[in-house]
Amino acid sequence: LGNKEETAAAKCTQPCLGESLSISDLECSLCIRMFFEPVTTPCGHTFCKECLERCLDHRPNCPLCKQSLREYLKAGRYSPTVLLQDIMLATFPTQLAERRELHRAEMAELSNLTKNIPIFVCTMSFPGIPCPLHVFEPRYRLMIRRCQESGTRRFGMCIYENGKSFADYGCMLEIRQVELLADGRSLVDTIGRQRFRVLSRGHRDGYHTADIEYLEDRKVSGEELQELQCLHESTYRLAQRFCEHGDLTSRHILMQHGPLPEKEEDIQASADGPTWCWWLISILPLDPSFQLSLFSCTSLRARLSQLQHILSALLQQPP
Repeated sequence: LGNKEETAAAKCTQPCLGESLSISDLECSLCIRMFFEPVTTPCGHTFCKECLERCLDHRPNCPLCKQSLREYLKAGRYSPTVLLQDIMLATFPTQLAERRELHRAEMAELSNLTKNIPIFVCTMSFPGIPCPLHVFEPRYRLMIRRCQESGTRRFGMCIYENGKSFADYGCMLEIRQVELLADGRSLVDTIGRQRFRVLSRGHRDGYHTADIEYLEDRKVSGEELQELQCLHESTYRLAQRFCEHGDLTSRHILMQHGPLPEKEEDIQASADGPTWCWWLISILPLDPSFQLSLFSCTSLRARLSQLQHILSALLQQPP
């Protein structure tokens, strides 16, 4: 009998709950949309998880009552408010489904790797070469989170260029690991992937974006390929000599960046050419503008010729 009474009471409660609530009661005060993944702070205020994270990127305080959330941020855990999720599902299932679909569409847009890709404007990066980053600016905290949540784990890296917001060429970076620090900053371990050329520039929520096309070295065959392989061999030997007999500065660089990568068997296997070339370009004492000209070149022959010339000059310098 007790169970029957409880069931009857539950049936009575559900329509009453729906009648006493409106959509506006279930809206996040930050985005003015229905809660998505609601989380409740220690001070008792509820927001969408993403909305709260974006606020904490700027200041570790509750957006409503301004109470300090430093310890909450330090814990790094945003547990969902399960009761509120259950109430939304019971009272407004259609609107909740629409809210989820909107989020899915936003994630799909962020997953495109040629249109409106996020751009980190900082340093030169190269295909196959690690690029450790210290992320502390609010716009880049948001950008890194979105790259993880969308599943791409990729963003573009470009250097600043006078007269433009960033250079015309850059490298896609893939996030390998993110170490979150107690104050919201993060140490991000990335590695370079494909080179790209910027077609157009844009913005999204404070950070730069770009439409891009990927670069690919021109393939050669026959006698031209044989000549290229000979040039590759001789340039690699020069690189080995430089690493073995360079000055103290060069040896210090080697300690930081590790040894010269192994020589690839198929020099045209990658669209970006042999990784060891990019490793060498990243450690040589070159002006960023010259690095960028080597980076944007789609002729492996021209790139190797330039490297051979630079290495020969460096090896002939007196100690």
